[in-house]
Amino acid sequence: MTTSLENDAHHELQSLDTDWSRAMVQNDANAIARFMSDDWTIIGPQGNIIDRARFLGVIESGDLSHSAMTSDDWRVRIYGDTALVTAQAKSAGNYKGQPFATHERSTSVFVRADGRWQCVLTHLTPITVP
Repeated sequence: MTTSLENDAHHELQSLDTDWSRAMVQNDANAIARFMSDDWTIIGPQGNIIDRARFLGVIESGDLSHSAMTSDDWRVRIYGDTALVTAQAKSAGNYKGQPFATHERSTSVFVRADGRWQCVLTHLTPITVP
């Protein structure tokens, strides 16, 4: 049985995911950075690890831009001040002038500090089933 606080946290984390997607489509590195911890990393679909500074750098430079990003099928699990959020994500855009479109399962780990959630890790897994 979930409590009111757990329901609030679920909604807050889903809202953060939606806001993050909006910041990505706006290609706003400063807004994106507000969702991340200082030591945030992402594990890409090929297993590559990218740190926060490099990720934000490719957005600031324009090398990476998103024209679309949506998520659904959220699953939120909360363990005290830590949360795991999985979702099905689709995105499109350009990387170094080359168009891309992805369909992935994303897993993000959030930690609540100073009264707000920040993402500390994101992992992307391609969905290859048509």
